[in-house]
Amino acid sequence: MGSRQVTAWHGKNITVAGLGVSGISAARALAGLGAVVTVVDGGDSEGHRARAAELEAAGVRVRLADAQTLPEGTELVVTSPGWKPDSPLFAAAAAAGVDVVGDVEIAWLLRGPDAAPWLAITGTNGKTTTTQMLASILKAAGLRTAAVGNIGTPIIDVVLGEEQYDVLAVELSSYQLHWAPSVRPHSAAVLNLAPDHLDWHGSMEAYAADKGRIYEGNTVACVYNASDKATEDLVVEADVEEGCRAIGFTLGAPGPSMFGVVDGILVDRAFVDNRHKNAQELAEVADVNPPAPHNIANALAAAALARAFGVPPRAVRDGLRDFRPDAHRVSHVDEVGGVTYVDDSKATNTHAAEASLAAFEPVVWIAGGLAKGATFDELVQKAAKRLRGVVLIGADRALIAEALARHAPQVPVVDLGRTDTGAMLAAVREAARLAEPGDTVLLAPACASMDMFTNYGKRGDAFADAVRELAAERA
Repeated sequence: MGSRQVTAWHGKNITVAGLGVSGISAARALAGLGAVVTVVDGGDSEGHRARAAELEAAGVRVRLADAQTLPEGTELVVTSPGWKPDSPLFAAAAAAGVDVVGDVEIAWLLRGPDAAPWLAITGTNGKTTTTQMLASILKAAGLRTAAVGNIGTPIIDVVLGEEQYDVLAVELSSYQLHWAPSVRPHSAAVLNLAPDHLDWHGSMEAYAADKGRIYEGNTVACVYNASDKATEDLVVEADVEEGCRAIGFTLGAPGPSMFGVVDGILVDRAFVDNRHKNAQELAEVADVNPPAPHNIANALAAAALARAFGVPPRAVRDGLRDFRPDAHRVSHVDEVGGVTYVDDSKATNTHAAEASLAAFEPVVWIAGGLAKGATFDELVQKAAKRLRGVVLIGADRALIAEALARHAPQVPVVDLGRTDTGAMLAAVREAARLAEPGDTVLLAPACASMDMFTNYGKRGDAFADAVRELAAERA
């Protein structure tokens, strides 16, 4: 980093909101550049005090048990992604004429003149998987890369680290994009848009607008989902560099300037000579792991971004073959008595559950948890014909039960009426009773997990443990 960037931060009074991973990363980095940093957090637990002590040893001031008052002399606020825009701290900053930005914005501003370009990904569902697929493809092309942003290592640490990269695969949440006005990716993709986090954004329009920020200033490609018009609308509205192209992806046969599927082959009709007549074969559907429809869409989006960066076709195939999805994302757990058990605990909203249910038939569906204001009528209508039965757990299970009664009254429903962690074993046993050989028992809750579990990972682990116990009982 040149002296100009360091000088810009030296002596500047910066308040960092939040003592989480990104907040600690921002505080350490900015203090290292000579800024006067104060971290504020509403918590005051033993864990908070331990993290505060570590930061204070690095010269950072920390104020616990007060996340609302703006420290005197603050010139800039750097927020963690989850803090709501209407937080009192930000209202105080606005009244004082102080800007509020996120850690992604700081990372962008700290980039050096020869920094690696960003290939950026957002969407309601599939962001992490697509980002990891993209990184796998880039690595298969021999490029130095990392999957960063809303995934893995804090992005500031990557930007300021000693390791040099050719290109970064950057996952960005709507929260991060809201606080990152200057970010200008090389190319970007919005995978899909469905109602989510509306309590944070205030409306679907505001949520979509924040997602759309990812297209601002793109230089080569704005990748959109041809089956989700809202993503294409965001491309139309974006202010991009001259020559930047709109590139669609579809599960059907692609038109010119699109990626799609023809006879089980993923093809590129965008980055080829004479795209009106020609298509470039990239990989087989069988190379995508797992080859569920929504995951094929993820692979096409990743391929489009990689091809926008000049990656050869062979690397797309090799990268997809090398990719292994994270746990709890349409993960095969076991087969017991001819019934397949699949863990998609990551399906924490209706849009994700819809994609998961569409990948299997017939299905015994385990669902329920915290609905986060969601409704389930559309999901149940689309899935009804696939359902062998449903087992409901969790705090808001009645909402799903009511939708099932309206739109799938013929489907057997077991309402366990439980929100304890032990309910998962009972749910798996009930699902096994409903299932027939050849069926899939699918944990795709369509809800958040915190009513019963620490996170969706713990919920998925409980499901896998229950399946293993069932297998042992029947061995």
